[in-house]
Amino acid sequence: MLDKKVTKAAPTAGHAEGSTPLNAFDNALLAAGIGNINLVKVSSIIPPEADVVPLPRIKPGSLVPTAYATITGRVPGEVISAAVGYALPHDRAKNGVIMEYHDKVPRVEAERVIRQMLAEAFRVRGETVRELAVVAAEHRVERIGCAVAAIALLTEEDIV
Repeated sequence: MLDKKVTKAAPTAGHAEGSTPLNAFDNALLAAGIGNINLVKVSSIIPPEADVVPLPRIKPGSLVPTAYATITGRVPGEVISAAVGYALPHDRAKNGVIMEYHDKVPRVEAERVIRQMLAEAFRVRGETVRELAVVAAEHRVERIGCAVAAIALLTEEDIV
């Protein structure tokens, strides 16, 4: 897994209820389209020259480096949100940045925080943004709910 070249980054988000916090998380992953792969949590860099693409079909059981945010709530009526965003520099030979965020806030607030974090990350790096996007999931808890947002870092071998 670590010796394969990441060529694609795929953002996604989902939310769901479950009978336990782990089931809610699993159901949110399924809703996001990444419930049948093994997520390997990574920090927040998109490799140089990787393309951001819509989430493709991924081979079940694949070990996939993923930057993600997740939140579980148990208070009926409570709003929870998870968001991730990425920014890519003008120079494709340089890396991009991913930021993750989760809180008991509406989706629009989570998206705002991500945009602010990405702007700071690029300002500190002295880079200018070529492309920036945010994906987020908001969930109103019924019993036990979960929201997840992720960017899967994929190799050609991961894709069906």
